[in-house]
Amino acid sequence: MTKAIVLAAPGGPDQFALVEVDTPPPAPGEVQVRQTFSGVNFVDIYHRTGLYPLPGFPAVLGVDGAGVVEAVGDGVDSLAVGDRVAYAGLPTGGYIEIRNLPAERVVAIPATIDDRTAAAAMLRGVTAHMLLKRVHPVVANRTVLVHAAAGGLGLILTAWAKRLGARVIGTVGSPAKAELALSHGLDHAILYKETDFVADVRALTGGKGVDVAYDGIGADTLLKTFDAVRPLGMVASIGQAGGSLPDISLAELGPSRSLSLSRPSVFAYVNDLASYREATAALFAEIAAGLDISVGAELPLAEAARAHLLLENGETSGSILLVP
Repeated sequence: MTKAIVLAAPGGPDQFALVEVDTPPPAPGEVQVRQTFSGVNFVDIYHRTGLYPLPGFPAVLGVDGAGVVEAVGDGVDSLAVGDRVAYAGLPTGGYIEIRNLPAERVVAIPATIDDRTAAAAMLRGVTAHMLLKRVHPVVANRTVLVHAAAGGLGLILTAWAKRLGARVIGTVGSPAKAELALSHGLDHAILYKETDFVADVRALTGGKGVDVAYDGIGADTLLKTFDAVRPLGMVASIGQAGGSLPDISLAELGPSRSLSLSRPSVFAYVNDLASYREATAALFAEIAAGLDISVGAELPLAEAARAHLLLENGETSGSILLVP
């Protein structure tokens, strides 16, 4: 038996319960991992509320984490008992002490990186790789806009883009968050609650707009972001923390704006094993070279509901972890 946070039905954090569940031996092609850390991501909130449907209930949420291999199934020769590993992607099931995973979804953690850092970086770091390397390759002298620049993904995007030589403008919700994002390399922090971020972006870019904008807020923020991007630039819509995504017609993108709009899915990205391996290898290499991974909250597994409330209410910066 192992302890898990189980979601009884779609709804609020009150639908979570800490229970004991059976843990079968790993099936052929699987490994069993005793988790040292479980990640909490905004997609978990989408799963909890039913915005992103789950296969059924009761369900265990969580799409990334780190731990130690306790057993291997038949046919697994790439990993061994005692290996430190991390993972990102579907199926859900991370809010648990021990879980079985397909061996192909698990990556070895380099000796120079601790479990806490790996767990905090996995899904957000792979997402950053997808955005910076695949969706709109960022190179030196590009200017990017990162919404929620002090969030878990925002800090990694900011720091990694700076390492690529980009100029990074970010929106943040408070002076404290601005200070944190600036310490991770942000060039300009915009307090979006106090000012018009579009006007500020235009002023900072000489009226041109940024080359690419990353928006995980959705709602009206996504539409406003179109006006902060230069002609022939791109907006990547990567979430909807602030509300439902608007219906957008092609007329919104041009000809006066002449924009590209991307709606990339990190789960589609990691489902391609070559991309997944490339992204995790690049992420670990960047961390080893100095990419800072910030953890804003670290809570016991039993406090998953509190973790969700903190994330929903914007009360943390950086990544959020549960400790099984």
